[in-house]
Amino acid sequence: MNNLSPDYKRIYTDIINKNHPEKRELCQKILEKSELSILDILKLNALIFTNAGRETLKSNQQLRSYDKSTICEILEYQRKNNYTNHQLALHFKLSKNTITKWKKLFPDL
Repeated sequence: MNNLSPDYKRIYTDIINKNHPEKRELCQKILEKSELSILDILKLNALIFTNAGRETLKSNQQLRSYDKSTICEILEYQRKNNYTNHQLALHFKLSKNTITKWKKLFPDL
């Protein structure tokens, strides 16, 4: 069965070309990747939509979902930078409880 995920590279390229051509250079490095991770998508979203309101940011935060590879990447980032759960939560705008839950789900990371 094929993976039916959206083509985020194409979506964000179209958004940049149509609505935010001035931000093309900022996003170019991320868009050149062969495959975009969820963290790349979040970075693109933050770069393009910098003027989003507080309510929009809160709403978007509640609707995020992370796959196993992204969770592993986030936990690896914590390990490399010697971050506490609190520091990691602030950096990635996550809940400390979410990070604790991930650590219990993936104890070998």
